[in-house]
Amino acid sequence: MAAYKRGTVEDFPGFDARADAEVLRKSMKGLGTDEEPILKILTSRSNAQRQEIALAFKTLFGRDLVSDLKSELTGKLETLVVSLMRPARLFDAHALKHAIKGAGTDEKVLNEILASRTPAEIRNIKKVYQEEYEANLEDHITSDTSGFYQRMLVVLLQANRDPDGPINESLVEADAQQLFRAGELKWGTDEEKFITILGVRSIAHLRRVLDKYMTISGFQIEETIDRETSGPLEKLLLATAKCVRSVPAFFAESLFKAMKGAGTDDDTLIRILVSRSEIDLLDIRKAFRRDFAKSLYHAIQKDTSGDYRKGLLLLCGGEDD
Repeated sequence: MAAYKRGTVEDFPGFDARADAEVLRKSMKGLGTDEEPILKILTSRSNAQRQEIALAFKTLFGRDLVSDLKSELTGKLETLVVSLMRPARLFDAHALKHAIKGAGTDEKVLNEILASRTPAEIRNIKKVYQEEYEANLEDHITSDTSGFYQRMLVVLLQANRDPDGPINESLVEADAQQLFRAGELKWGTDEEKFITILGVRSIAHLRRVLDKYMTISGFQIEETIDRETSGPLEKLLLATAKCVRSVPAFFAESLFKAMKGAGTDDDTLIRILVSRSEIDLLDIRKAFRRDFAKSLYHAIQKDTSGDYRKGLLLLCGGEDD
């Protein structure tokens, strides 16, 4: 699995699980809840350290920390804090399970996770999903989706993307030409070509293909996908192409859209900030500043409020002026 060191949250130096557990218990004991120490501790400890705090909490007080937090907090703040407490290994599997649970499918979550994770990460998600839910993730997803969209999801779930290696320029040319013929040059669209090439080729190879495609067609691949496909498949192909170019830029755009216009998509905001806080949130912040001419910190400050805002800002980790 890729080793990232560009998160805003790291192991807390001088960490003491018991001391943290005692502070958390005190903040929830008696009348009212003191949210400040809860947020301060949980946003400055790594996920592994949070799990140690939960164990120490149970050892010291015979109580479940997550249950206590749920009973003391409400709304978006509760969702944020419970997400912070979810073990990192379960995070994506849990998000996918809830995206396909009940009536309707949250395609945004499926697209975000399956387009952005490495093959090793996807294999791990499938393993955890099987262990936690005693079910096959691919079976659950295929029973809830259809058509070319389903086929692209299945390709990504195989986690058989070619490994990065020496670039074969003749194959780059051939793939770019195939994509051009499958879209812009064709009456109708050969979706299978887009699915196979974008779903299977290595990331380094695909970056060259996207550059070559621009040279051949005069269009960015995203423009062609936008014109030639529609619905869920279009959104998944766009997410995949954007992640090929830059995963941090993809997440920066997702965060920008989550806070754009009337209302805020808090589920997306929480999911990305929590899941990327120990991976590449510093790079996401940098991409956000570059692409949207303002800092992620400023955008969160403007679009959220109360203790929920405080928690997100602590997780964000600072301004980018």
